Amino acid sequence: METSIKVEDKKSFIHWFLGNFQLKKRESVWILNYLMNHDNVLSNVHFVLEARYCPRAMIISTHCSKEIAFRFYKKHIVTTDADKSFHDIRLHNKEPIYIQLNFKNSKQSIEYMKVLEDNPFIPDDYFLSQHDKKQVDHWLNYTLYYFKKQQLEEKINQALDDKNEVLFNDYARKLLELENTMKNKYNK
Repeated sequence: METSIKVEDKKSFIHWFLGNFQLKKRESVWILNYLMNHDNVLSNVHFVLEARYCPRAMIISTHCSKEIAFRFYKKHIVTTDADKSFHDIRLHNKEPIYIQLNFKNSKQSIEYMKVLEDNPFIPDDYFLSQHDKKQVDHWLNYTLYYFKKQQLEEKINQALDDKNEVLFNDYARKLLELENTMKNKYNK
């Protein structure tokens, strides 16, 4: 993943963060200090939201946050053991690691926003609410209904032009069924 966030900006942010917040787990301070002092590792660090979707990620929380103190994700393994995650960071220092920081007013923090990157692993429908999904479903159903209705109306007109009563009756019946299906689906 290419990043436009400079290592120096990440260092400045971590320095600011550690100076302004008390972390729930002291090992988190050690990890952030390690990252701040190792440019080669810090170049592979990406600050993101919803880190749990990333293949290798860490969530760190401050005392002013209601979130869990610490969590480390590696593929499908999840641990709250900061020592294991620190060991993994040191051993695999060339692999990307995604970090989410939970602290009070994090979404209003200019300092955090400067280093925050888009999370490429968030599912496509993550930001869709149930209402949005229902609206999309209604729209798709209506579009399909409207398309089928137009096709049947064209076939009815063609049957009338051809004076084909059998086809006319068949298409008229199908149109009526389609309209009834649509009414029943949305008038419940």
